[in-house]
Amino acid sequence: MEVQEIKQRFGIIGSSQLLERAIDIARQVAPTDLNVLINGESGTGKEVFPQIIHQNSVRKHGQYIAVNCGAIPEGTIDSELFGHEKGSFTGAHEARKGYFEVANGGTIFLDEVGELPLSTQARLLRVLEAGEYIKVGSSKVQKTDVRVIAATNVNVLQAIERGKFREDLYYRLNTVPIYLPPLRERKEDITLLCRKFASDFAAKYRMPVIKLTTDAEQVLMNYYWPGNVRQLKNITEQISIIEKNREINADILLTYLPNYGSSNLPVLKRSDAGQSNIDINERDIFYKVMVDMKKDLNDMKKVVHDIVIASQGQSNSVSNDDMQIVNRLYNDSIHDPDNSLTIHPVIQKNNGSINKTIEVEESLSLQDKEVDMIKRALKKHKGKRKYAAQELGISERTLYRKINEYKIAE
Repeated sequence: MEVQEIKQRFGIIGSSQLLERAIDIARQVAPTDLNVLINGESGTGKEVFPQIIHQNSVRKHGQYIAVNCGAIPEGTIDSELFGHEKGSFTGAHEARKGYFEVANGGTIFLDEVGELPLSTQARLLRVLEAGEYIKVGSSKVQKTDVRVIAATNVNVLQAIERGKFREDLYYRLNTVPIYLPPLRERKEDITLLCRKFASDFAAKYRMPVIKLTTDAEQVLMNYYWPGNVRQLKNITEQISIIEKNREINADILLTYLPNYGSSNLPVLKRSDAGQSNIDINERDIFYKVMVDMKKDLNDMKKVVHDIVIASQGQSNSVSNDDMQIVNRLYNDSIHDPDNSLTIHPVIQKNNGSINKTIEVEESLSLQDKEVDMIKRALKKHKGKRKYAAQELGISERTLYRKINEYKIAE
């Protein structure tokens, strides 16, 4: 089945290259039994792609079960997925089959897989690796032949760094990744989708179709669409029902778009997204450094002010002893072992009076600041990396990497 046939069969609207690329990958991977991980923001239509894969696979006559992992309470998720035996917990009045048993020979779609508890992730990993699982309250190993397709709207790599998602499970699920672009990366499809939704709602509610003016279409194109296709559909439905005037201009449309001005931000292109995934948490260190530096500078100002005021009663110049004291106090206050910050006196004469100004030279290297913050955290927690990493707001693994990278002696 070709891409255009798939779009017609499953009601997919749009001609964006990113969208058609996603459909083409789904079409090619369908005949195989490989696991697929679908990445995309909420509202981009991730739930359609597992159906495309299932209907074009050899398992199309088997069961297809979609499970929203984020909607099932943590205490019952294992029972839902793997089943339980009678009496295995309070309320288990009879044995129950889990989804992996029911869908044997078919396909399971795990939506919001990033919300799975770590204990359930371990069970799922066993299914993917060996096709085995154990019911809750049982010791008997059971076999299943199920194809797993997962989807998530969270950054799984960041979840791994925070210890919220198993790295081995990620690589098992991510055999074939499919990226679904947000609506703001499909600008050429926005007005087309709006017209289709408007036509559908006009038929549903038996009323004339709304039409957008040129300036209204431009507003649609410029909006950020945090809710993606789902948000566009909801807004089109609201306008179709509420507005009596069937011609919608920009002013009318803006009343339905929340935070239009603040949401109209530059778009992060896909080519840039790969670089931005390096490690967002590392950026937090830089922010933390800047905040701490500001506090230290304010403390230093008070020390310098007190010394300068004291020196005014003794001489019209700042002595070398004074400057040594300032430098020592300043370097100590910001824990600067390399003495990369140096203070110099500048004497200015103005109408016969002498004004003493102090200039501070400091290293502006972010790497130096990062190294300093890591040293301070390790010193504070007496070399215990676990607590140092928590203090810095990064994972232990990231901390280990940075210690090796910067050759920091502990």
